Amino acid sequence: MDKIIMKNLSFYGYHGALKEENVLGQKFFIDIDMYVDLKNAGKSDDVNDTVHYGIAYDIVKDVVENKRFNLIEALGENIAQELLNKFNTISEVNVLIRKPEAPVNGIYDYFGVEIRRGRND
Repeated sequence: MDKIIMKNLSFYGYHGALKEENVLGQKFFIDIDMYVDLKNAGKSDDVNDTVHYGIAYDIVKDVVENKRFNLIEALGENIAQELLNKFNTISEVNVLIRKPEAPVNGIYDYFGVEIRRGRND
């Protein structure tokens, strides 16, 4: 299966189980892989035969910046469902969320989740 890749999207959101996270907010970095049959788009050279990644970006941005979730698992689930609902050509979507400023006392790059959803999930 072909895929459309959006890597290292960066947003500021208010997601987390702690009150401070919901008040102060923090950065989130997101990778999206959308599994789509791109054969027709490759032949036609027409944006209508693919997933418009500018629109997909706007959907992800809206979910991250305008909604609030206690868990990044819920954030990922909502991103996946919104993309599947908007684009019927996506057969599966993989959402990787990285939270580099999680309120954990330690040294780390990030905490994250990876959610993969298809039409039948």
